[in-house]
Amino acid sequence: MRFVILRKSDATMESDAPASPELIEAMRQYDEEMKKAGVLVAVERLQPTSRGTRVRLSKGEFSTIDGPFAESKELVAGVTMVEVASREDAIAWIKRCPTLCSGDVEAEFEIRPVLAC
Repeated sequence: MRFVILRKSDATMESDAPASPELIEAMRQYDEEMKKAGVLVAVERLQPTSRGTRVRLSKGEFSTIDGPFAESKELVAGVTMVEVASREDAIAWIKRCPTLCSGDVEAEFEIRPVLAC
């Protein structure tokens, strides 16, 4: 079963501060571990919303808004797609994420099954 895992953004991720070399290496190893286990379909970490643009359609008219999107309460920092046997397996992979092992971290993820077409 395929699941998309959305990592919610936070002030640190929106600050545009670079990740430490140690964290970058830990994430690379984590991604490699998921590849070797055959569960990783895709992974993308997103730049801050200050570099993003929203496109909106309303009453037949398109408009664009450049970031940052401070008014938004839930921003996405990264997207991972996994193919695992169950939601519990997806949760188990999240719990192994290196960004969660760095001290007093607060993080939120959303897991959603992919709609089979």
